[in-house]
Amino acid sequence: MRPFAYLWALPNTTLGLLFVLPALLSGGGIRFERGAIEVYGGITRFFLRHCLFVKASALCLGHAILGQNRECLDHARDHEHVHVKQYERWGPLMLPAYFLSSFLAWRRGDHFYFDNRFEREAYGLDS
Repeated sequence: MRPFAYLWALPNTTLGLLFVLPALLSGGGIRFERGAIEVYGGITRFFLRHCLFVKASALCLGHAILGQNRECLDHARDHEHVHVKQYERWGPLMLPAYFLSSFLAWRRGDHFYFDNRFEREAYGLDS
């Protein structure tokens, strides 16, 4: 099952892997934790702070987790690994499903991030 989970999540993981070389060239680093590659610092920090709808300390793309720095990754690891499991379940459908969940939450008048079903699961608010 594990090799299939990596393959199923691979399209999303590939998006995260695009940050590896730019991060390394801009002073960041990588490490491997619990079956995922963590990319931190450098351009990754800038991206997470300035290029999303909200400032993020970390962000998961398949088996790649982007973090502002090592401390942010340490703090967010359990949360982000819930997302890794979600990517293993949803595969290439994860990003469209995630954005649809955010849109539906916003449409209901709820918060697009905190009421997203995937975030609620990652924060342990839904079982």
